[in-house]
This record gives sequence, structure tokens and C-alpha cells, in this order.
Amino acid sequence: MLQRLLFGIGLLGCCLAQPVWAQFEQAKRIEIVPDANQDETFDMTPLQERGALLTVRRSGYYAASPMQFRFIRYTTDLKEQWVVEYKPDYKYNAVTSFHNTEYMYWLFHESDSERYLFFRINLEDGITETFEGELLYGLDVQQFKVLNGQAYIGGYHRNRPVVMSFSFFDKTMKVLPGLYSNHQEISSLEIDEARREVHVLVHTMRKKCQFSLRSYTYESKPLRTVEFDGAERSLISGKLVRVNEQEQVLIGNYSTDCTPYSQGVYVTRVHAADNGPANPDNIQFVEFSQLKNFFNYMKPRRQEKLIAKILKRKETGKDYKFRYRLLVHDPMLTPEGLVLLAEVYYPQYRGTALPYTGNVSRTADRYFEGYRYTHAFVCGFDRQGNLLWDNCLPIEDLESSELTEKVQVSQRDDKLVLAYPNKDKIHTEVIQGANTLKERENFSLKDMYKKGELLQSDHEHIMAWYGQYFLACGMQKFSSSHDGTGKEVYYINKMTYQLSDLKKVTETSTRNPSSRRYE
Repeated sequence: MLQRLLFGIGLLGCCLAQPVWAQFEQAKRIEIVPDANQDETFDMTPLQERGALLTVRRSGYYAASPMQFRFIRYTTDLKEQWVVEYKPDYKYNAVTSFHNTEYMYWLFHESDSERYLFFRINLEDGITETFEGELLYGLDVQQFKVLNGQAYIGGYHRNRPVVMSFSFFDKTMKVLPGLYSNHQEISSLEIDEARREVHVLVHTMRKKCQFSLRSYTYESKPLRTVEFDGAERSLISGKLVRVNEQEQVLIGNYSTDCTPYSQGVYVTRVHAADNGPANPDNIQFVEFSQLKNFFNYMKPRRQEKLIAKILKRKETGKDYKFRYRLLVHDPMLTPEGLVLLAEVYYPQYRGTALPYTGNVSRTADRYFEGYRYTHAFVCGFDRQGNLLWDNCLPIEDLESSELTEKVQVSQRDDKLVLAYPNKDKIHTEVIQGANTLKERENFSLKDMYKKGELLQSDHEHIMAWYGQYFLACGMQKFSSSHDGTGKEVYYINKMTYQLSDLKKVTETSTRNPSSRRYE
């Protein structure tokens, strides 16, 4: 049976090499020299065809030094359009930010108080406004969104989840009802600008791990609640995408044992009139073993061993238990339906063993070292939630101290360009559904810089911008070619990925065509 399912191995000798041309090039580069007397943090926000916004946060190296903000709006040619500086009162600390098509928002908090400040800057002309008010004391903020003239803040108060609304107009605060309960976690906070609704996705940590979608009006009144029973499959996360005026698609990952470890992904449609328990027959569950290319990040022999284990479990009527952790991106709407991208990672720890002495047990202290990414996978669904295709992007030797989205996607007609940065390089792959048009390539940022020898590169980011363009940003230190001294800069590279005459390389993947459905 295993041999029959792995018949695709023979396709390796049958893959037809087709002329393929693709190039990742630097269209423009600008540099900013950090202030040696300031502790600076740089954040770049792509604004698609409208340009980009760079936020520079500055503070001195002393605790009493006030924080300063510098906002620089760039055109698509990376030319400065305007510069705005803002200095919040020294008593306020920056908490988090949010942006939409019109504004960039920052949330500030006064330590050991219930006082908060909301800062808003217009992305078109740089005009700023501030709004001060009070929220709950001792709030641990996790989510921050803005809908029209009202902010929504989600977090935890006394270890219980809570979501509040704050009106910029009259500075009133309201607590959204039905959330302040033990053994619950807020999975995500979503806003629907078209219907002026707020959606809170809640994960219950009790037995059966119930997952619920709670919707509220703009005035913070309960609208409806859709509950998903977790007796057999418990939903871990959820992302909402509006497909028409009355329906949304809820998509995310799920487990079978009420743990953070994913067994696969799910997708279901939610109607505006839905209320109460969800119909389980309307939920499409896709186990990882049902994906054709999910395991292509593994070496062939390791993949064959895993497939054999999966089949052996299924032959005995049991499911194979996967232990994958997923970072699920916001889905992308396409003419066919939607595309879901998720990155697979695991936390890394370093243990220090203590020697055994007498009756004292031998123990070990574990120290968290960061996250390691193994691969990303992409799934295409139709508007009814049916799986159309899947593909895989192996990620090698990528570690991060923070869990953030590394892989970026640029949609070009029916093709997707996948890219992520790592160790002075940008790694790319081009796919068309389940077909790989251009396997992973490495483009060196070091080779693109001609003024000196690159010594170090940190805080690398790449962002899909508009059309065929990406933004690559980060800190670089290089030696000057004329005096040999070191120089550190924050760089912004406008990158273009040209596609020309890309043809299908294989029917699935040239990396390892052995993977098939294991049902």
C-alpha cells in the first residue's frame, strides 16, 4: 500500500526542465544613520501604491529619558513626502499600534494607573490628534483595533479576558458583555468596517475546549454568538474573511486533544443570521496528512518513514497525532476563493542539568531561547470552503527571539511569490497552486551593497508592497571602503521580483514528488 501511495517517486526522472526566468533585484536603496546617543527602534509600514510609513521610536539610554516619535512618509520611489515628530508626555509608555487605510494609531499607558492616551496620525497629510481617557486599572493589553471613531482594546484583567470600547468623541468606555470569565482566552479581535461590527473569537480552556465567535454592534451591544463544540476537534485559532454582504469565512487550525498542537486546518462559512451551536457538518476539516505537499520540507527518507507511521496508524483505525505549532496569517481573497498561509515553528529551550546528590532528585532548569521555523504551507480553498490545492515552502536555519510572521506573499495574477529573509539573504519561491514554477532561490543583500564589506545584519524584515515590489529593511554594519572604519545604518531596499515565461516545473513539486494523500 505504501509503495502504491509513493508511486510519485518515479516522477523525478520524468520532470521536464522548462525555461524559467525570474530575478529579485534592488530597484532603490536609502539609508538612515542611527543616532549614537539614542536607543532607536525602526518600524516600516507598507501602504501599497500610496507609499510607506517609517516610524522611528527614540529614547535616551537613561530611564528618565522621554520617548520621541518620528514619522516619515515615503512615496513609492522612497522619496520623503512629509516628516512629523511627536513627543508624548514623559509619564506615558507606548503599548501597541494599529493602522488602517486612513490612520496610524498608537496606544500609550501611564504606569500604575488607568490613564491611557490614543494617538492618531493621518497617513495622507500627517495631521495628528490625541485622545485621553481611562480604561480598567491593571489591564494587560493584547489586542488593539479601531473602527471609525471608536477604539477596541482586548486583554486580561485579573487573569480574565475583557474587551473594551473607547469613544474618541465623548471619551466614554464600555466593557463588551459576556467575556469576563475564568478559563477563557481571546484568540483574536476582528472588526468589520462594511457592517460596522466587532467580532471576538474566544477559546474556552475547560473540558471540550469550546470555541465561540461573539459579535457586537458598533455600540458594543451583543449581536450574536456562534459556538463550536470541541469534543472531537477543538478549534485553536480563527481568522474571518468577508465573502459577501451576508457571509464570512472562518478559517484557522484545530487540534484533537485540546492542546496548542495542530492536527490540521479548518474552514467554515458563517452567516449573519447564525446564532447558537454551529452545525459540525458545515465545517471542513483538513488533516495535515490529507495535504499533498505538507511534508515536502523533510528529506525524502525521513518523509517516507513518517508516511509509513501515518498509514500504520490509519490501518488500525487510529489517527496519527501531530505536534505542529502554527502561526496563521490573515487569509487572502482570490477570484476562486481564498488562500491561507501558515508558518510552522517550535519553541527552543536550553536545559541545564543539576548533578544528583543523595536523596535530592536530579532536575534541570530550562531557558527559553526563541523560536525555530521549519516550513510554511499554503492552501487554496473555493468559496464553499473546499480544498483546491496545497504547497510547501521549506525554511532552513531560521530562528527568532519573537514569534512574528516571516514569510511574505505577493500575489501576481494566479501566481504567488513567497519570500522570507534570513542571514543577509532573501529566500524566494514561486508557485501556481500546487505547482512550483521556481524553486527556492537565495538572493544576497550583501552582493547588492557595493560601498563596503558587510560585517553584520540584524532585525531583517521583508514585506510585500505592491505589484511586483517588496520592501526589505533592517540594520546593517559594514566597513568603509576608504578608511576601514565600521558604520551602522538602517536600510530600506525597494526590491522588484520580475516574472517572465515561468512555466510549470512539475505537477506537484520537484523537491520531493513522493508526497501524496494518505487517506
